[in-house]
Amino acid sequence: MVAPAVTPTAPLKRRRKAKADEGVITVGRSRSGTILANTAGVVFSVLMLFPVYWVLNTAFKPADEVLALEPGFWPSNPTFDNFISAFNAPLFLKDMRNGVIITLIAVAGALVVGFLGALAIARFSFYGRKAIILVVLVVQLVPFLALLIPLFLMLQNVDLGFKKFDLTDSLPGVSITYLVLILPYTIWTLRGFISGIPRELDEAAMIDGCTRAQVFWRIILPLTGPGLVATSVYGFIQAWNEFIIINTLNSPENQNLMAWLLQNQTTRGTAWGPLMAGAIITSIPVVVFFLIIQRNIATGLTAGAVKG
Repeated sequence: MVAPAVTPTAPLKRRRKAKADEGVITVGRSRSGTILANTAGVVFSVLMLFPVYWVLNTAFKPADEVLALEPGFWPSNPTFDNFISAFNAPLFLKDMRNGVIITLIAVAGALVVGFLGALAIARFSFYGRKAIILVVLVVQLVPFLALLIPLFLMLQNVDLGFKKFDLTDSLPGVSITYLVLILPYTIWTLRGFISGIPRELDEAAMIDGCTRAQVFWRIILPLTGPGLVATSVYGFIQAWNEFIIINTLNSPENQNLMAWLLQNQTTRGTAWGPLMAGAIITSIPVVVFFLIIQRNIATGLTAGAVKG
C-alpha cells in the first residue's frame, strides 16, 4: 500500500507571501508603542478638557460651594443662579449686542476686502505683486499690541478731508481695527484657495462670451465658497474673543462680552460663579456658528492645500 503524497501547501504559501512582500517596507508601531501612544493621547485629552469641565462645574455651583476649602468635582446643589446673575448684570446684554455687531462688521468687511485683494494677487500680474505677498506675510508676524498706541492716536483724529472724526470709544472704530487685524490672514488664505482654481476655467468661460465680472461671479466666487467659510471661522473667533484692544480703546458701555467678564473682578474679590457662567454664555455664539457651517469647514480647509 502506497501512502498518499503530502502537498507542501504551507511552505508554498510562505514563499508566495515572501515573494509578494519583496521590496515593500511596512511602517507601523508595535503593540506596546500603540498602547503608549493611546495612553498619551488620553492623558493629553483629559488635560485639555479638564478646564472646560471645571468651568461648567463652577457655573452650576452655589456661592458657598464655590468658595469651599475642599473643592468638589460635582455640585451638590446645582443652581442656575449664576446664569441669572450674569444676565441681570449691568451692561451684559448691551455688551453682547456690541460684540455681535463688531464681529459681523469685521468679518464681513475682511471677507469682502480680503477676497478682492486675494483675487488680484492670485489672478493678475502687476509690478510689486511678490512684494505685496511678502508684506502680507510679514504683517502677520508683527504683534498687534505693539501698534496699540499709534492706533489709538490714529483713531482719535480721523481726517476725511471734509470733516474730522474721533473713532475712539466707538463701535465703528473697533470694528475697523478688528477688520485690519484679521485682513492679512484672510488675504493669505483666500489667495491659496483662488490659486487652486485652474486658470483654464477662466479662459474657457471668457471664450464662451463671459466678461471678467461674469467669470468672477459665476466661476471663482462659487468655487471659493468653502474657502470663505473656513476663513470666516478664524475671523469670527478672532473678533469675538479679542479683549485687550477693545478694553483699551472703549469704555464699558462700548465693549464686548470678553471685556465684560473683567467686571466680575472687584476690590472685594472675584465672583467666580457669575464669571464662569458668563464665560459659558460667551462661548455659545462661537459653538453655534461652528455647528452651522461645520459641513463646509473640512472642504474649505483642504480646498486650498493643493494648487491645481
